[in-house]
Amino acid sequence: MKIALVSPYDFAYPGGVVNHISCLQQQYTKLGHDAKIIAPASQAMYTLGDRFIRIGTPRSIPVSGSIARITVSVRLEEQIRETFTREKFDVCHLHEPLMPNLCTTILRMKLAPMVGTFHACGGRPWYTMFSPLVKWYLDRWFRKLDGHIAVSPTALEYVNTYFPADYTIIPNGIDTHHFNNHTTPFEDFRDGKLNIVFVGRFEKRKGFNYLLKAYQLVKREIPEMRLIAVGPGVRLRRKYERQISRRRLEDVVFTGYANYVDLPRYYNTADIVCFPATGRESFGIVLLEAMAAGKPIVATSISGYAGVLSDGIEGISVPPRDVEALAGALLRLGRDSRLRREMGEKGKPKALAYDWKRLAKRLLGYYAATLDKVNRVKTSGAH
Repeated sequence: MKIALVSPYDFAYPGGVVNHISCLQQQYTKLGHDAKIIAPASQAMYTLGDRFIRIGTPRSIPVSGSIARITVSVRLEEQIRETFTREKFDVCHLHEPLMPNLCTTILRMKLAPMVGTFHACGGRPWYTMFSPLVKWYLDRWFRKLDGHIAVSPTALEYVNTYFPADYTIIPNGIDTHHFNNHTTPFEDFRDGKLNIVFVGRFEKRKGFNYLLKAYQLVKREIPEMRLIAVGPGVRLRRKYERQISRRRLEDVVFTGYANYVDLPRYYNTADIVCFPATGRESFGIVLLEAMAAGKPIVATSISGYAGVLSDGIEGISVPPRDVEALAGALLRLGRDSRLRREMGEKGKPKALAYDWKRLAKRLLGYYAATLDKVNRVKTSGAH
């Protein structure tokens, strides 16, 4: 099958949708399919070779408490038409299909059967900031989709509020072997201290400020504790560094962006992995990465995480923004090595259920069913 995987986001910048598409493309290739990625990119993607088709130059746009790096050019039609004419895709899989401008333009032109996956949840949708005419156009283009996928019940509920349809839930996946390949921890952190590892971008909704306050409480009880923050972000990181200096907090390390190859090493460095997000997470992919690595988790009980983490099994759930509850969970795991091992082991089979090998086959089956439906409609229309 010839498959187009379309991202509206800068493919040179890390993020959940970008990682999702990259892994999916790799699995399709392993299964013998011809899958190509179409996306804007702020720099050349040499490692992907002819599997990547660059259309558009991304710009940073504030969207729902985050920054979306999307192309804002409206002169994309010629490149899109030339690409689809040359490649002759059997199916086009759009991720966040209503995000401008690459996805909406491809959807509007509809040069192949279209499947859309909706990842987002929570916050105010970008199109509600504009006139009702924008929503009217999006409704028209939304009806061009031949198949509708949501990555979780939370994402389904969110998108269905604005664009009702018959959605199928097919979750995000992970490469469990990549995160459970027994890579060595970073030697600098193997000094006998207990390591709490946070993985995520420095955005307010990721809740690192609450983790920092909880860590201050935990550090008083367990002095041999360290907090390792893994992820990109400049403005908020500087704010956190000033707070750390004022509070005279020790053993807080900011690593900056970690590439995909190094991520398993950070998880293997951890004694506890913590995800204190406050909301707007449709799915807990980072939780599954930690589970695949066999690490116990402390995470907030937001809906996107609650569908992945079973409280008391693979880790501990706490209410969002509750610093004392967060500190209590970290202390409980920090003081009980046996509990850490047990919860870490229980997470591994949960992660396997979300392995990309399984989910890629589910998606291929969904494409086939969608194409069959499209062909039946064409046939009935011909008569």
